[in-house]
Amino acid sequence: MTVISGQITEMAKKKETTDLPNIVKEPVVKYLTRKNHMYVEKSDSSRLNNNHIKHSVHLLGATALKPFSSVQNNADFINCIREGVPRKALDELMNYTGITIDEITSILHISDRTLRRYSPQQKLNESQTERLIEIAKLYSRGEEVLGSADAFKEWMNSTVMAFGNKKPKTFLDTSLGIDMLMNELGRIEHGIFA
Repeated sequence: MTVISGQITEMAKKKETTDLPNIVKEPVVKYLTRKNHMYVEKSDSSRLNNNHIKHSVHLLGATALKPFSSVQNNADFINCIREGVPRKALDELMNYTGITIDEITSILHISDRTLRRYSPQQKLNESQTERLIEIAKLYSRGEEVLGSADAFKEWMNSTVMAFGNKKPKTFLDTSLGIDMLMNELGRIEHGIFA
C-alpha cells in the first residue's frame, strides 16, 4: 500500500477529531517571566510592567526629566540610576508616600544635615537613586494590590504578623527588605496570608 504525505495528514486529522475531542490540538506554551520577584504569565507581565514603570516615574515627579522621560522598562532605569535623580524627586516621593525626613535619612543612609544642604537640582548618588526607584516601584505595586494609595500607606504603617509584628516601612532601608515587601504583596494579591 502506498500512502502519500497528504493522506497521512488527513488520517491524523480524522484521528484527532474522533479519538480526542477534548484535547487541545496545538501545543500550548506558557511563558513565565520574573516581575517584581514573582513569576507571572508573559502577556500579563508586559502590561503590568509598563503601568508600574510609568507610575513609578510619576511618583518621583520625574516624567519630564531625562533620562526618566524615555524609561520604557526596568533596564532603562539603569541609566537613571547612574545619572542620579535630583533632590526634588526625593521631595516628590516623600510627599506622595508620607515618609518623613527622619525616616528617609535612615532609609538612604545619609545624615539629616547633609540632606537638607542639597539644592532641589542637586543629584543624589547611585545607591540613593536606586533606593528611591525601588521605593517608588513598591508603592506603585502596593497601590495596585491594595486598591489605593491610602490603603497601602496604612498597611505600611501597621504592624504585620508576617514581619514579626513590625511595620513594613521599617524594611525600606535595604533592597532585601523591599524584596520581602514585594513578595508579601504578591501573596496578598493571590490570597495567601501568613
